[in-house]
Amino acid sequence: MTVVPSTAASTPAAAPVKRRRLRFVANPKATVGLVLLGFFALIALIGPWIAPYDPSARSSDLLQPPSAAHWFGTTHLGQDIFSQVVVGTQSVIVVGFVAGIVATVLSVLVGVTSGYLGGAGSEALSALSNVFLVLPALPLMIIITSTLPETGTLTIALLIGFTSWAWGARVLRAQTLSLRGRDYVEAARATGEKTWRIILFEILPNLTAVIASGFVGTVIFAVTLEITLAFIGVGAGSGWNWGTVLYWAQSQQALGQGAWWWFVPAGLAIALLGTALSLVNFGIDEFVSPRLRGGGKTSVKTADGHTVRMRVGFTPVLASTPVGKTPPKVGAGANGKAES
Repeated sequence: MTVVPSTAASTPAAAPVKRRRLRFVANPKATVGLVLLGFFALIALIGPWIAPYDPSARSSDLLQPPSAAHWFGTTHLGQDIFSQVVVGTQSVIVVGFVAGIVATVLSVLVGVTSGYLGGAGSEALSALSNVFLVLPALPLMIIITSTLPETGTLTIALLIGFTSWAWGARVLRAQTLSLRGRDYVEAARATGEKTWRIILFEILPNLTAVIASGFVGTVIFAVTLEITLAFIGVGAGSGWNWGTVLYWAQSQQALGQGAWWWFVPAGLAIALLGTALSLVNFGIDEFVSPRLRGGGKTSVKTADGHTVRMRVGFTPVLASTPVGKTPPKVGAGANGKAES
């Protein structure tokens, strides 16, 4: 009687693949973006207390370059530009995040409701989204702010939020239309789950990444729109922000006078904040999409510890390798498919 040795006992169990925790924070792009965003949020919170001067106070140091007394130089009236940039950070952050929250809430309410519910109500909400989608945001904001007696930071934030939700609603409506026919949604509906529970616990968790990405995009849009409004003089007298600094620099011909320190710090702050928000958005995309999660790597590691090199244009099928044998090479066969 021939005894065939079992390979189950001699083959070591494959080590379970460890699931990386906090994968989003481990992404270098997301980490850098969150650090920069946290820095600006901190400056916005404590800016009025750490500013060395009153941003509107005049002095005898007229149009002075950066020095130990004035880190970013002074304006034609002797105002400290560093204090203006630091104090103006609060308005930019508040407008961006308040407008982002308002627009995201409206886009979720309109988009998910329009996508899940059918009938005339869905078509009416879709038509409302289309109307707001074609409205010119900048001219509309100029008209509204010019007619209001006072345009503060919160007023501008609410106006931007109420006029910039349509695009996110259209995206969420399309995603909800594709989710409402899934098996788990049909099963929840068949078991008698209420509509609000299906939307909250079945639909919205699968839309979290889309909602987060839309929120970041809306914050970027709100920041640039507020700075644009201040730069062209709309609401420039309501308070300090980076657009107000650029407005006064442009109106007083800072570039022609060689006063580069008047507009460069505010421009760099805008660029850094935009970079931080974009990096966070890229991190969300890579966290959600498996194709982008690899970060351009051309090799992957299998569960048994072997490394397989990926080739562009082919999708290899990874199989477990028996003990004592060389792992198969991934290549292209004659029929254009991956073979081992």
